[in-house]
Amino acid sequence: MTAPPGTGRRGTSPLAGGPHGPDALQPLLATVLDALRTGARARGGPLPAGGPEAVTARVTAALGEVFPDHGHGDHEALRTLVHTLTAGAADPAEPLCAAHLHCPPLAVAAAADLAASALNASLDSWDQAPAASALETLLTRTLAAEFHDTPHPDAVLTTGGTEANHLALLLARERHGPHLTVLHGANAHHSIPRAAWLLGLPPARSLPTPTGTLTPATLAEALAATTGPVLVTATAGTTDAGLIDPLDALADLCDHHGADLHIDAAYGGLLHLSPRHRPKLAGLHRARSITLDLHKLGWQPIAAGLLTVPDTTLLAPLAHRADYLNASDDTRAGLPDLLGRSLRTTRRADALKIAATLRSLGRDGLTHLIDRTCARADQLARLLEAHPAFELHAAPTISTVLFRPTHADDTALATLRRTLLQGGTAVLGRATADGRLWLKATLLNPHTTAGDLDALVNLLEGSTHR
Repeated sequence: MTAPPGTGRRGTSPLAGGPHGPDALQPLLATVLDALRTGARARGGPLPAGGPEAVTARVTAALGEVFPDHGHGDHEALRTLVHTLTAGAADPAEPLCAAHLHCPPLAVAAAADLAASALNASLDSWDQAPAASALETLLTRTLAAEFHDTPHPDAVLTTGGTEANHLALLLARERHGPHLTVLHGANAHHSIPRAAWLLGLPPARSLPTPTGTLTPATLAEALAATTGPVLVTATAGTTDAGLIDPLDALADLCDHHGADLHIDAAYGGLLHLSPRHRPKLAGLHRARSITLDLHKLGWQPIAAGLLTVPDTTLLAPLAHRADYLNASDDTRAGLPDLLGRSLRTTRRADALKIAATLRSLGRDGLTHLIDRTCARADQLARLLEAHPAFELHAAPTISTVLFRPTHADDTALATLRRTLLQGGTAVLGRATADGRLWLKATLLNPHTTAGDLDALVNLLEGSTHR
């Protein structure tokens, strides 16, 4: 008797690809989807209650043996693990899960990601990914052209902002040599100084940003005091408050002093697609390189990062030769050379989910999600500003709202945040600004409603009065 598809017993484990792959996947997907439902019901909120010890205990009890001597079969394995993971997840699709730059992925993107996993293309040589490599080339050039009005813009896909920033510093080092000075605001992402360290550059110099952004006066003073090649990194969307440096003015200073400009726009870069919010990014196109993350305001499953450049020749330092992947005679014969598209060798077809999203939503659909998300942040800020129990730090620039209970000290605020986490009722971040600790709500769920915002404020008000 032939084992049914999806049993996964010894000798009959079906494959995800090939002509019979969809038949094997279909019953397994039903099991996965059911486990996602039951797990979400079991969780009952934005994250599991009980804190780390309780979650670990539940996971340990559900799994028993992680690697048993005898298999339980595909359906049991999926049912147990997906249910357990979902019941113990911090789900960014829950409106009260709003701590980090951690978006709820669109269903169309997640479905496309399933196809990418089933096909398992590896974008390190054309013969492993014929159509995927063509799609990636079309996608990266299209997205680069959104940010660079130049004849030959280009981009490479990355695992996120950290890798993109690392690549930006690497390309600058290859242009200018190992004595490159990296200047960045204290508001910059931690990956900037870390990349300088990893690349063997002199320690990156952090410039003060007491108001949250890098001011032209501060940068002008630093540039005047610096000799040799310089890379300035500006930020369009800080992790703490979502603030945007004055990009145009910083670009003017870089031009005047002959410095390169890299802009880390991992959070805020997609605002460029919105006519309403695009003015906030004036000067973005003047950068030598731009970091973007579509797993933030692009609603992609992790990972979906991008580094864009105004001319494809700027990516030339990434070229690399491995005869078994990009032999010279194959390249001369017309096979695309993919090793220069990343520092990684094996790469999955992350372009598929992004391309599916762009084709599904179109420019107007994606812009609508961006505008709607930013509008919800504005609405939350107004609610908090009008409420006597809370103090608003400032109106949001993108979709991050900093606030704190009135009269609460930093210790009480940190305790409140952990109490909400322990109870599984809300996930809020924390940030330091103006020498004080603030609660941080990072809204990235475009389906958050006004009622959800009211519920968050009411929950916080009740928690502060206990």
